[in-house]
Amino acid sequence: MAGILIVFRWSVVVLFALAVSVAHAEEPEGCPGLIASAPPLVLRAALAKDEVGLTFIGHSTFLIETPQGVRIATDYNDYVRAPAVPRIATMNKAHSTHFSRAPDPRIEHVLRGWNPAGGPAHHDLTVGDVRIRNVSTNIRDDDGNTELDGNSIFVFETTQLCIAHLGHLHHTLTPEHLKKLGRIDVLLVPVDGGYTMQTFDMMEVLKSINAPLMLPMHYFNSSTLERFLAQARRHYAIAFSDKPFLTVSRTSLPKQPTVLVLPGH
Repeated sequence: MAGILIVFRWSVVVLFALAVSVAHAEEPEGCPGLIASAPPLVLRAALAKDEVGLTFIGHSTFLIETPQGVRIATDYNDYVRAPAVPRIATMNKAHSTHFSRAPDPRIEHVLRGWNPAGGPAHHDLTVGDVRIRNVSTNIRDDDGNTELDGNSIFVFETTQLCIAHLGHLHHTLTPEHLKKLGRIDVLLVPVDGGYTMQTFDMMEVLKSINAPLMLPMHYFNSSTLERFLAQARRHYAIAFSDKPFLTVSRTSLPKQPTVLVLPGH
């Protein structure tokens, strides 16, 4: 399997090769068609104008950072938080580990993936150099019944990249969902295999979106992650990082669709 290079950054720009491993491991417009054991360090170095920083905080929370310094926390909650106050927080409501009833008041924009008044949530705003929008999906309630529009896939568009966070997705996607999503370059994927979706169904979601880079999240332990990777290896290259953060640009995206595992869960 060919090696894949992905650009990483810590306090300064650092380039190194990340070898692909096959070893086991414990109606907004769409994009144009072209829980961790210890808190990770936050990216603080300046990003190049075409780079985005992503840090896996844990569970379903990533910290996304743009060249203009806009920080976004996904599935912001009261249990797993980045050691920096984001400017924007997105949330979903399937479980309390995906939202907060008392978000930090310093957060400028709190975007809920559901509409408390009923119907789909609708978000489409631009903050600095990033546009944030959502695609509404359904969830199951505690009794297994369908709750319409209870989840959102949030899409972050910046530096010619489209990054999508699937949230607590409970079903495969329709052509209408995919049209609203548009081209996705980096996909943040819950891979628990049960609380969200069975692994087989999640693989169908990955195939339908066809993103070059996929980052697993929401997997609780190494055995759950390996169950997902066992299926993913049939279709994608698999790579592992020893750091919970990376920077990515359009030019650094892998040529072959790749699942990149960052440490944490």
